[in-house]
Amino acid sequence: MDSKRLIIFIVLSLGILLLWQEKFAPKPQPAPVEQTQTAQTPAAAAQSGSAEVGKLTRGQRIRVDTDVVHAEIDTVGGDLRNLELLKHDSTADAKKPFDLLTDNNGRVYVAQTGLLADSDPALPTHKTVFTSAQTSYQLTGDTLEVKLTAPDANGVKVNKVYVFKRGSYDIGVRYEITNGGSTPLAPTAYYRLLRDGKSPEGESRFAQTFTGPAVFTAANKFQKIKFTDLDKGKADYTKDGHGGWVGMLQHYFMTAWLMKPIGGQDVCLAAKACRFDMDTKDGLYSASAMIDMKPIAPGQTASLTVPLYAGPEEYSTITKVADGLEYAKDYGIFYIFASPLFWLLTKLHTLVSNWGWSIILLTLIVKAVFYPLTAASYRSMGKMKALSPRLERMKEQFGDDRVKFQQAVMEMYKQEKVNPLGGCLPMLIQIPVFIGLYWALLSSVELRQAPWVLWITDLGRPDPFYVLPAIMAVTMFLQTYLNPPPTDPVQAKMMKVMPLAFSAMFFFFPAGLVLYYVLNSVLSMAQQWFINRQIEQSKKLAQQN
Repeated sequence: MDSKRLIIFIVLSLGILLLWQEKFAPKPQPAPVEQTQTAQTPAAAAQSGSAEVGKLTRGQRIRVDTDVVHAEIDTVGGDLRNLELLKHDSTADAKKPFDLLTDNNGRVYVAQTGLLADSDPALPTHKTVFTSAQTSYQLTGDTLEVKLTAPDANGVKVNKVYVFKRGSYDIGVRYEITNGGSTPLAPTAYYRLLRDGKSPEGESRFAQTFTGPAVFTAANKFQKIKFTDLDKGKADYTKDGHGGWVGMLQHYFMTAWLMKPIGGQDVCLAAKACRFDMDTKDGLYSASAMIDMKPIAPGQTASLTVPLYAGPEEYSTITKVADGLEYAKDYGIFYIFASPLFWLLTKLHTLVSNWGWSIILLTLIVKAVFYPLTAASYRSMGKMKALSPRLERMKEQFGDDRVKFQQAVMEMYKQEKVNPLGGCLPMLIQIPVFIGLYWALLSSVELRQAPWVLWITDLGRPDPFYVLPAIMAVTMFLQTYLNPPPTDPVQAKMMKVMPLAFSAMFFFFPAGLVLYYVLNSVLSMAQQWFINRQIEQSKKLAQQN
């Protein structure tokens, strides 16, 4: 069996990766979304266990500007309908900020909240029209509060207050409830993220990560739910618990309602209970936290604050926001390999302060760690290559008698102490780490807008001049000459064509990911050339003696 590093290290690993994406990555077919309103009573919604996944109406917009976000709050429901991340550019147009939340251009991704109670159906929901003292707010200090007031609900007064903080993607959402009625009030507050099932803007077929809802609790840890499972009614996830968060994930960015922020109070313990709900209707998907508040006596006031994190999945940021939020970085089934590799990458970045050079250092370290395995593989391949002339002669000798040919080949391997799998197995052992590093780099928003050198000004986008992919194609092609040639002419031709075919994918990969592949390929060629030279020198010395 001929051992080809190209076949094992590139074809198998990328084949496994692309097969996983093709079979398991969600590819929802969302229904068209209409910007109209449907009717349902709050009491009915509370009885069903979740607020309705309804359609959207549009009211007056309240604009809020901070140093890191531009937000638009709709008076209908007090929904957060638009959120632009000012320090992150749009995937489609680098001159515009990134739209994380939006209800424009046929897209729906909004944050909604509301109150439900069978005893008072007039409590404000995501359909209630609020009022605000201003239509525009600007952060000038460290914090900014935007207060919205709901109509009187049978004597119950409700304020919904957004709290924005300087330099933060953590937005507090506080309900202030004053029970002016004559009976105790036990409301259920829901905090929901509502979005369509479309792929995020600019997502490449060759660079997909998970898009959809997820939930994390201290007891059951991290769970993500595919849109397709919600469509089929087969979604399996934690329905209740303490602490944690519920959110929506996509490539590089996320939103999440935080039940227990780091250093903050667990709202599930302060209230009666927390329940989590995922739902779909009319082409929209929701991820919600339902919080059963303790009864509010007549004449008393109660408040409930649940923070919303809406921003990039930067490891240094999200690990300080809430426990388990780091799982939002989608490493898939290779988390056990990708997570420590990314940790090492961040440590290297603290030393060199450049993500491009950090990738280079990480690649050198990984190659050094696996050098013994790689060397064993290349020695085996070098011995196989040295036997190629004998294989050709044996092929001519036995002609079409494949059985005798194979027997003779195995006997030759036995005499020369060559293991035909010796070049294959060491590479197979490295594949999980290889794919884990792929996911670590692909999922790292830290590489987005991060410059390296010269023309590479954004490691999160493809090389604008395709220099790195072109170098990758050349190195893959040259590497075929270092491997033992196949005895089959058809296979030999395929070995020349396959590098060019597979290199086409690298034109669509982020530059940071291609940088790793290029350096890894160049180092592999250097190692293979060095080991082949050692084998040749040993052979010459043996002949001289």
